[in-house]
Amino acid sequence: MDYLSGLNERQKEAVLHTHGALLIVAGAGAGKTKTVTHRIIHLIHEGVSPENILAVTFTNKAAKEMVERVGHMLSGTPSRPMIATFHSLAVKILRENAEKIGFNRHFVILDDADTNSIIRDVLKDLNIDPKQSPIRMFKSVISSQKNNFVSLEEFGKNAQSYNAQVIARVWQKYEEKKIKEKGMDFDDLLLKTVLLFQDHKEILDIYQERWKFIHVDEYQDTNTVQYLLTKLLAKKYGNICVVGDGDQNIYS
Repeated sequence: MDYLSGLNERQKEAVLHTHGALLIVAGAGAGKTKTVTHRIIHLIHEGVSPENILAVTFTNKAAKEMVERVGHMLSGTPSRPMIATFHSLAVKILRENAEKIGFNRHFVILDDADTNSIIRDVLKDLNIDPKQSPIRMFKSVISSQKNNFVSLEEFGKNAQSYNAQVIARVWQKYEEKKIKEKGMDFDDLLLKTVLLFQDHKEILDIYQERWKFIHVDEYQDTNTVQYLLTKLLAKKYGNICVVGDGDQNIYS
């Protein structure tokens, strides 16, 4: 087991824990990513198919680093585990099942410039002065609501203040314009994946069977919708390893 050399005792303990839930809490520079990488290698060494392993990170840079590390240690092995960011994972799932949510697999992913442009058009249509109500304010509220898994309908129903009612109107028009453009913003990618799984248990079952062992790096940074996505995927087998550092938490 050469892949265990260079690990300290606590890292080895985490690597050798293969089934069930595992929480790894460690500070910066403690080798958390190294531990996850070696745990993936150990699972494969123990007979788990690489295709049944999923690892989720928060940035493209982190995903690339993990891909390179795992690839180096699995040289000669044809198949690879799925290593992705939350958003790239959601894109993969949605493109494979786009028709279930009223899109085709070639839907457009809207970037910041696209969403700014759409909201600017919405404000113009509603005669709202962007100097009094900045685009960034609407974007921020809509994004935070989606990340907290709050629907437009729920937000609109609970909109008591005048400002909240204005935001609800802008949000409604924003969604209508996105549909016309066959587009999703970054927050939609995660939100619609969770809704897809909740509304279509047979599709969720496919991915639960595909990824029986799940790893989430920088778990302290997960928001509500990311947490729900992870929970749904791991619910069937319960083989989930999450890695985090409370001192680096960006959410309360």
